Amino acid sequence: MIIKDVRVITCCPGRNFVTLKIITEDGTYGIGDATVNGRELAVETYLREHVAPCLIGRNAHDIEDIWQYLYRGVYWRRGPINMAAVAAVDMALWDIKGKVAGMPVYQLLGGKSRQSVMTYAHANGDTIENTLDMMEGFVKQGFKAIRLQCAVPGMDGTYGILGEKKDYFEMQNSRPLPPEQPWSTTKYLNNIEGLFRAARERFGDEIELMHDVHSRLTPIEAARLGKMLEPYNLFFLEDASIAENQENYKLIRQHTTIPLALGETYNTIWDCKDLIQNQWIDYIRTAATHAGGITGLRRISDFAAIYNVRTAPHGAPDLSPICFAAQAHVDIWAPNFGIQEFVGFGTETSDEVFSYDHSIKKGMIQVSDTPGLGVDFNEEAAADYPYNRSYLPVSRLEDGTLWHW
Repeated sequence: MIIKDVRVITCCPGRNFVTLKIITEDGTYGIGDATVNGRELAVETYLREHVAPCLIGRNAHDIEDIWQYLYRGVYWRRGPINMAAVAAVDMALWDIKGKVAGMPVYQLLGGKSRQSVMTYAHANGDTIENTLDMMEGFVKQGFKAIRLQCAVPGMDGTYGILGEKKDYFEMQNSRPLPPEQPWSTTKYLNNIEGLFRAARERFGDEIELMHDVHSRLTPIEAARLGKMLEPYNLFFLEDASIAENQENYKLIRQHTTIPLALGETYNTIWDCKDLIQNQWIDYIRTAATHAGGITGLRRISDFAAIYNVRTAPHGAPDLSPICFAAQAHVDIWAPNFGIQEFVGFGTETSDEVFSYDHSIKKGMIQVSDTPGLGVDFNEEAAADYPYNRSYLPVSRLEDGTLWHW
């Protein structure tokens, strides 16, 4: 299975995606996701100019050796651009191996640990009532777990809410420069408890609830929030504080028993090593696209299992359906899987470019038995949606200080 051709395609069917296609001499091909939101062309160039030439002539079956070659061999290890490139190659090679074996990727990992993959949906609203109305819609669809985000009164825009744009896909449309959002910790803490109190009053205790702070709080502020929300029995509190200094979570853990989730921006096992082995978190949220693909995610999962930490991979819309497929295979295999973030496999527009056999039923992903990843990419359709520069927002405190978005 000698690699003959490597193609890198960046397209924007509603938002930007970077897709890698590896083709072998017999025509078998595999695809991978390399999207780094807001820096797509950086990883595209890295793949095309630096990685692709190193793959031609190699055996596509040598997944581990190629992974090590791209990780150890560059000397400049880790980092979001490098690891997204490694991830795309890794996914594509697993896709090829599954197709050649005539088996879905999860079988190559060791088979199923469960029959389907539990997900959680996003309910975002500009008021508590609107947020809970959206939650009700997901409950009716059969979701058993829902993340709640609500605009903060007196603030123009909040994480998950951007002015009149309530849909996250709409938030991410192209704009000339990064939009700036104000942030007030005091206003946020004064209002967030009311959202979860109202949710429990309206829906009872059967639905699992999550919340994403998006790293806006200092560790001691996050500890206060955790204690505040303990009575509402959250499934987890996500990104309660920035964790470049992993010991931040040691402080938070000392003050609250609320389960903590972290890791969507991490790129390797080393970013979360201390958090996991010290059991400062309960869920690790690294994504296949950003942490070295299926191989990288499997390593993190196995390490986390030793310390009773469960997986909850990132599932934002800046990850393509290829990433969702790769994660679904890991999710259904991983013995310590917890839950999968889910905003949909794609949109009506992106479905013109990506096709997939996976489905969602009552909040559970039904993983396809199609050989490989069970997802495909239409290059001709992608050509109709050229790259369109866009950025994630920037956050500032009300006095103008740049803050964590």
